[in-house]
Amino acid sequence: MSKIVIDPVTRIEGHLKIEVTVDGGRVREARASGTLFRGFEIFLRGRDPLDAQRITQRVCGVCPTAHATASSRALDDAFGVKDAIPENGRLLRNLIFGCNYIQSHVLHFYHLAALDFVDVAAAADHAGEDLDLASIRGFIGRGALGPFLPREEGDFRLSKEDNRRLAAHYVEALKVRRMAHEMLAIWGGKMPHSVGIVPGGVTQGPTTDRMANFLGKLQTVREFIEHRYIPDVLTVAKAYPDYFEIGAGCGKYLAYGVFDAGNGATHLVGGTTDAALAVCDVDAAKITESVTSSWLAGETLHPSEGRTEPDVKKAGAHSFIKAPRYDGAPHEVGPLARALAAYVRGAEPVKTLVDEVLSALGAEPKALFSTLGRHAARAIETKIVADAMVGWLTKLVPGEPHCAEFKRPKESRGCGLTDAPRGALGHWIRIEDGKIADYQLVVPTTWNASPQDERGQPGPIEQALVGTKVKDAKSPVELLRIVRSFDPCLACAVHAVSPKGRMLGEFRVA
Repeated sequence: MSKIVIDPVTRIEGHLKIEVTVDGGRVREARASGTLFRGFEIFLRGRDPLDAQRITQRVCGVCPTAHATASSRALDDAFGVKDAIPENGRLLRNLIFGCNYIQSHVLHFYHLAALDFVDVAAAADHAGEDLDLASIRGFIGRGALGPFLPREEGDFRLSKEDNRRLAAHYVEALKVRRMAHEMLAIWGGKMPHSVGIVPGGVTQGPTTDRMANFLGKLQTVREFIEHRYIPDVLTVAKAYPDYFEIGAGCGKYLAYGVFDAGNGATHLVGGTTDAALAVCDVDAAKITESVTSSWLAGETLHPSEGRTEPDVKKAGAHSFIKAPRYDGAPHEVGPLARALAAYVRGAEPVKTLVDEVLSALGAEPKALFSTLGRHAARAIETKIVADAMVGWLTKLVPGEPHCAEFKRPKESRGCGLTDAPRGALGHWIRIEDGKIADYQLVVPTTWNASPQDERGQPGPIEQALVGTKVKDAKSPVELLRIVRSFDPCLACAVHAVSPKGRMLGEFRVA
């Protein structure tokens, strides 16, 4: 047996360490570790509750809007106004969050994960007039490969033409991401860390000028999703069909639902699902967090009663990530979990789009439980969100209210559940004497990259790696493809901001 250590995994947010034990060329055991700690939950204590939706956005520069949404929903609950959000406020919150969804999903596929499948070196001898390919050729010619590293050689399967086309789309996607940020800033003031979403609604109402500006940019983004993103995912999927059979994971999925549809409903529905395609509603009372394998003191508790006390000398611990469990079991969260909940419920347009993609690939629904299933679900979701934004925009009414009035209570509790682009996100707040007495965040990658719990159950990423065949222990691209398909955000998982450190991954074989 041998051990492979990848520390850190690159092209993700934050610092993730992966250790696997390989026996007979296959992974027998896997361990995921979050290796940094900052402790947002600690320094929120004693602050004004209104600080929460500003400070928690600083957990991550890619996921700030998700934290603004969850935090404001928790404060809506604590302030007693969760059922009083004006229609404009509800719609504008959805539009702000939708922009963040688009940029996050585009970022993940093109700039974080696609380079595991696309050989950008195909652009090195490009002699045409395509400016995007010429820019990549220039990077390669100067030896400035930083944006495309690390590269794992030996398993690139696309044709040279397809590699060049997707490499050009890598550059085009940078422009689309910028446009999504600009769209968000129309309503949120700036990005990252916008000031648009607040308890009770949003900070500014719609105007016809802003609506027209937003719609023009949105149409450009929708064209990219329709004519670039989805076709490119299908191109990769057809070249790597074995990745519909690799990286299945724990077989249990959880989504809270996201994008407020009014009356307690969400546009993207939630639920817990499993590999047998059974679905149930989520009961937040069944959520717990174990710290058995974490450098944290305490016991298994519901987040509303959670503790965050570092214990770096704790025996048997190896991660700063807690281990969330639902009804005692690990659950995968993210676009796949949301797609499955909608698909099993027959919710449109998810059901139709998933069936169309499966038909194009000649695949059955079971193919979704895989590395490429996660990518397909994310691309489908990006189209659904972008299309829905047109409807939300047209329902805005300039001059109508956009934020509910509220009074801050001396004593209260609140819970804000939503789905970030990377998966289920929950914020819990307890207010005493008008100040934050306790604040807990359970974020998507805390679910997905969680370590073993007190029952010895590995987390979803750990389970997804087990059984994987590794062709070359010195270049374990199979492991990286699986891990990156979850779109990990370790900055969120440990509620930390990564310091300057190594930019390239380090592989060690023991």
